[in-house]
Amino acid sequence: MSERPVPRVEAVDRALQLLVALADAGPDGLPLAELAGRAGVNKSTAYRALSTFRLRGFATQDTASGHYRLGPAAFELGDRTFGPQNLAQALHPALVALSQATAELVHLGIMAGQYVLYLDKVEPERAIRVWSAVGQQVPVASTAMGRALLAAREVPDQQLGSYLRHLPAATAVAADRLRETVAHARRHGYAVEIGENEPDVACIGTAIMRGNTAIAALSITALAERMTEARQAELSRLIVREVTPLLPDGLALPATLIDGA
Repeated sequence: MSERPVPRVEAVDRALQLLVALADAGPDGLPLAELAGRAGVNKSTAYRALSTFRLRGFATQDTASGHYRLGPAAFELGDRTFGPQNLAQALHPALVALSQATAELVHLGIMAGQYVLYLDKVEPERAIRVWSAVGQQVPVASTAMGRALLAAREVPDQQLGSYLRHLPAATAVAADRLRETVAHARRHGYAVEIGENEPDVACIGTAIMRGNTAIAALSITALAERMTEARQAELSRLIVREVTPLLPDGLALPATLIDGA
């Protein structure tokens, strides 16, 4: 049996093709005629559509060259889609699945300057004594999520020391230790923190990628005595198994984590 044809609004379809051509043109943009050719529309149609794009901020035009480029409104769409509130809602099922599979506490966070901001948490039936709350901020340098984000964002080693300045006086993390854990995250796709943020508590964390950009991180928290190297390896495999199928389109785990699973 043949599939039913998908309804299509021709004018909208042409505009979308032109928007894709704008995105493919890159930061230098393209002249009207070339954009029209790439989108498969005539120049007058392309001109009217691009004028509308400019009105709404989806395109800009260089006054010197006349080239059209993708505008800020187009970039903001993706940012709004994966903003903190939407991100927490979209990734909550993945956190639930991961917590159930590991029987451990799972957090979701984003980098906010020198801190990681908790967006969501899922507790297991077997709770452990860890003080954390949605909206809480914890230092990047002393957390597995923060270290995973530093690795995924390719922060140079010589800049890592700046993140140590924001640690509380009671939290001691050596510069060598931070470099070591970030290097581990670059190689394996996940970072580890054992007793450096809270005594007797350990975490394994990994970034969540949108293209080449780390936009968030998740972590699994357990008692330090349970976070052996074998358990770390097991948890990294469970992250890939449980989280990957539940990630929204456009998001992914680090390639090094997937390759090592």
